[in-house]
Amino acid sequence: MDNKLYHSIGEVAALLGEAPSTLRFWETEFPQIKPVKNSRGSRSYTARDIELLRRIQHLTRQCGYTLEGARDQLRQRPVDDPKAELAANLATLRRFLVDLKETL
Repeated sequence: MDNKLYHSIGEVAALLGEAPSTLRFWETEFPQIKPVKNSRGSRSYTARDIELLRRIQHLTRQCGYTLEGARDQLRQRPVDDPKAELAANLATLRRFLVDLKETL
């Protein structure tokens, strides 16, 4: 994403390839996700929120963890962990390569 400080739920959903309702659900299941809400209730996600959502997506979609298992993993390795960041970056790269392969 670009260098904006805050991103809308639609932008984040498109980036992750998830439905906005999934992001709202994860927000209720993971207290670490704290998007800023304006007076109308619109969510604005920071880079840290997006990184956390990527990690949750990786744990639940690629690694097969349940939500409870993903919560345990996040407790053991916080988002600021360099290994977690590397894993999320590799997952993003993998998705890109798989999509590229399918288009060829």
